Amino acid sequence: MRIFHIHGDQFTELQALPDAAPPVGYLWVGIARAEFERNVGTLQGALQRWTGGQLVDLHVSDLLNPQLPSHFDYTSWYDLLVFRRLAASNADDDAADAPPAAMTRIDTSPVGFAVFDRVLLTVHPADCMVREYFANRLQQQTPSTDSRELTRTGAARMPPSPADMTLRMVNYMVDSYLELRRLLTRQLDQLQQELFGPSPEQSSWKLLLDSRNGLHLLEDTCEDQRAAITEWIDALDELPPDGNAAVLRERELLRVRSRDVLEHIERVLVHVRRLESSAENAVQMHFSAQSNRTNEIMRTLTVLTAIFLPLNLVTGFFGMNFDTLPGIHSPRAFWITFSVMLALGVGLSVYFWRKRYLSRPPK
Repeated sequence: MRIFHIHGDQFTELQALPDAAPPVGYLWVGIARAEFERNVGTLQGALQRWTGGQLVDLHVSDLLNPQLPSHFDYTSWYDLLVFRRLAASNADDDAADAPPAAMTRIDTSPVGFAVFDRVLLTVHPADCMVREYFANRLQQQTPSTDSRELTRTGAARMPPSPADMTLRMVNYMVDSYLELRRLLTRQLDQLQQELFGPSPEQSSWKLLLDSRNGLHLLEDTCEDQRAAITEWIDALDELPPDGNAAVLRERELLRVRSRDVLEHIERVLVHVRRLESSAENAVQMHFSAQSNRTNEIMRTLTVLTAIFLPLNLVTGFFGMNFDTLPGIHSPRAFWITFSVMLALGVGLSVYFWRKRYLSRPPK
């Protein structure tokens, strides 16, 4: 568990949960899911001291559920956002050149956000790098010069509120989806090329089906994310009007950032659906190629049957057990019959070759 105090352009990490909320700024408590389960009573007591309210039991269950889809809920004193982040193996440029057997494995896990007026509680998976990324980034942004000058010039970029901090973290998680676009596209193209090569492997075909199923799962995840952010925006629009200009400005900035996150999710959805269409087309092309190959085999067998059928007729006719057949006792009859059969076979073969029934289609 890590506790941070954010005020203006100051970002300070605390060693323990404070007894009371700081007079200015807000607190950010980032905790792993397993540790949250062990310390839920302590955190509930701290939230009661800081905000005058606690998490609802159902929301605590949501934060502890590692299989929960992305969704949004709210109460009169806090908002709850569950957003599934992306976790993928081989998620780098070097993996793009890896063989299809090392196809990027898409996995998602939920990150929970309890957004109070002056407290942000985030519940992460054990291996989640979102908290560490923002903790390091905000510590590096702590200014070393006069804060008034930074505020005047706009250089200070600390999140001004827990809601703004939440949207920044969500936007970072969505961008991690966007960073995989080129990687997934290159790997899928490479896999398709191997599938339609001269000797496709059975494992490549299975990988394509697994990739298609993974893309279906990713599309469902993005749909849930879009629904959650849309509900968040609706909740912002339903807030009662406030005459304070600073509050109105903060709400408008939240709407702008929320719409930006929603636009990024839409981009991910478009790309995922394009990849799904490509994978589906590859499946259909595979079946078409298999059907075409079967048709070529049947055509060849039919042509061979048509060539040998008259030859079988001749051999069957002269193979009958009769003593009075024409030429049966002639020493030249065999060679005459053999020559006729050979000419008939060669003639039919040349005829079918000219009709392209025996030749391979041009590539």
